[in-house]
Amino acid sequence: MKLIFRNIGYLLLAIMPICWASCGSSSGGQAVDIAVDSVFIDLGKAAREQRAAQADRFFNKMRNTQDLNGVVLYAEGGQVLYEKAFGWRMLNHRRDSLKTDDQFQLASVSKMFTAEAVLLLHNQGKLNINDDLKVYIPEFPYEGVTIRNLLNHRSGLSRYETLADDQWPDRGVPMHNEDLIQLYVKHQPTPYLQPNTSFHYTNVNYALLASVVERVTKQHFEDFMREQVFEPLGMTHSYIYTLRGVGRQKTYVETEVQGHDLYRSGARRVEDDYLNGVVGDKGMFSTVEDLYKFHIALENGTFLPDSLQRAAFEPGSPEWKNGDNYGFGWRLSDKHPGTVFHFGWWKGYRSFFIRDLVHGRTLIVLTNTSNGAIGDTMWEFLNDTTVMLPAASVLSLE
Repeated sequence: MKLIFRNIGYLLLAIMPICWASCGSSSGGQAVDIAVDSVFIDLGKAAREQRAAQADRFFNKMRNTQDLNGVVLYAEGGQVLYEKAFGWRMLNHRRDSLKTDDQFQLASVSKMFTAEAVLLLHNQGKLNINDDLKVYIPEFPYEGVTIRNLLNHRSGLSRYETLADDQWPDRGVPMHNEDLIQLYVKHQPTPYLQPNTSFHYTNVNYALLASVVERVTKQHFEDFMREQVFEPLGMTHSYIYTLRGVGRQKTYVETEVQGHDLYRSGARRVEDDYLNGVVGDKGMFSTVEDLYKFHIALENGTFLPDSLQRAAFEPGSPEWKNGDNYGFGWRLSDKHPGTVFHFGWWKGYRSFFIRDLVHGRTLIVLTNTSNGAIGDTMWEFLNDTTVMLPAASVLSLE
């Protein structure tokens, strides 16, 4: 990639009058040393300050009108312009103010990291995303489902949550990924669709991908993610929540930032759930700053080869006509061209991760409430063009 500093032209324009003044004197005059820092003009400073102030007004309004309780990070032009925490870790008691480095359950935003793990193994030659799932999970009872189908949500498989609610004997005992596989083997619920016929979003796809990672690497998913994804990316405050080895789960998730449901009577802390033992489709905890590190790695191509990473942002269902589509762990929409994103909801948490690849805008919002913080409002802020950074102030990548 080639770095292009568009503000060089403006710098030269600022220097030229000084050169004329000094160089135009008699030959006996002394040369004038020019300190470049003294003539450099940061053309984007005012716009960045305006955009940051705009963000502060916008999210404070969300705090007042939509009960925003969480952490916001907004970046543009390769710089973080705004980062702020709103509200409480323990919302039902209004205790312990949230901090910008607090960890939240990402819910379905976890899927992009599961996809990244699969692509990493593909790049290492340890699996092929075009292989049939039965290559890695031979007991799986359905034919014709590929790893790519799972990544693109084109497997046609039915929801594991419905199967578990019907067939798991004790909801005080965590269910894990291997248990999920055995439920499908034993009960063989009818798929919604034939494989690779249409896009149908369902969490079982990414739970099965996590199982593939475990089968291929002979590691627990949480260990592989820590060693091969989080640590190389410098995501030191990220982890996969696991109930592995837990006989009976505790009442609440053991984390500082508790998830809450909001009611007219107030907030209620959400209890842990037996399905939290299933990972890959959810279960990752992280911070806005760690997610921004992931964004930077994607932006600069420092984790996977560009050709492979770009495939994550390509629509997997070209026949899908309703405007929504899915890559590998990322949503796409005709309503927001040039943008990749994912939202998440699970047991008292909501998360929002939007990357506008055209205008270089990134918005990350993590909350510990299952309602409030409406996704449409996020788009309203991200698509606001009343303040734009000058092109000369943006360090662009080609």
